[in-house]
Amino acid sequence: MTTKAAGCVALVVLGLSFPAAQAPSGKVAVGYCTGLANLEAAKAAGFDYVELSARDIAALPDAEFEAAAAKIKSLAISTPAANNFVPGTIKLTGPETNPEQQNAHLKKTLARMGRLGTQIVVFGSGEARRVPDGFSKDDAFKQLVDFGRRAAEEGRANGIVITIEPLRKQETNIINTAAEGLALVEAINHPNFQLMIDFYHLASEQEDPAIVLRAKDRIRHLHVANPQGRVFPAKWEEFDYAPFFANLKKIGYDKRISVEGRTTDLAAQGPPAIALLRRAFQ
Repeated sequence: MTTKAAGCVALVVLGLSFPAAQAPSGKVAVGYCTGLANLEAAKAAGFDYVELSARDIAALPDAEFEAAAAKIKSLAISTPAANNFVPGTIKLTGPETNPEQQNAHLKKTLARMGRLGTQIVVFGSGEARRVPDGFSKDDAFKQLVDFGRRAAEEGRANGIVITIEPLRKQETNIINTAAEGLALVEAINHPNFQLMIDFYHLASEQEDPAIVLRAKDRIRHLHVANPQGRVFPAKWEEFDYAPFFANLKKIGYDKRISVEGRTTDLAAQGPPAIALLRRAFQ
């Protein structure tokens, strides 16, 4: 099967539920970030789990959600992480925010993801958090702190940790670096609100990979893509991955890493990306 959608491949060393992923050679389970339509393709390609869009799951009518949950269970694919937390129609900064609307989304989304066994929900949502022109960045940061605390509480109720994803400036205008993400995590100061680092965005912002060392106690999830084209990584020499992974090894990182990049041939390009990442942590 050929897929042109952006996707992500993830590695995890922890045991997972709904259902439990079987890690190859007892070390890591490998998953693929995709939509519900590609569950069978992901399994056929050899992935152990899928990472779905929380926003899309929340938008399903009740009957379709129940059918999706049943299908995931019947295919024996676990869903330990999700992305696309908040749609752009729900504003998190600026004068037009609606906390009641935000809370309704939090409650529905995190309850559904909790039912699917999701443990990490990535908070990228660049459009939702984009600060309107003329609005104070300091006030917007305070709004994100307030939203993050509410999200963390709802996450705790559902066994989920929210992880802020720093995004390059082309995608949003607030929390563009891991250092800024760390500042938000520290301001929120809640165990269910932590940090993830996307190598693609870190490279785009030319941020020093040494941030991994400073943020070591807060990092709960990772994304990676070959910054040259935002495609699946294939070869170690195609980009300077070494400093980033060296720092991850220094801090003993042992959680998940997700490839969030384009692929034109999942069956052909998935296995090399998985193998590359496994070698990177050896």
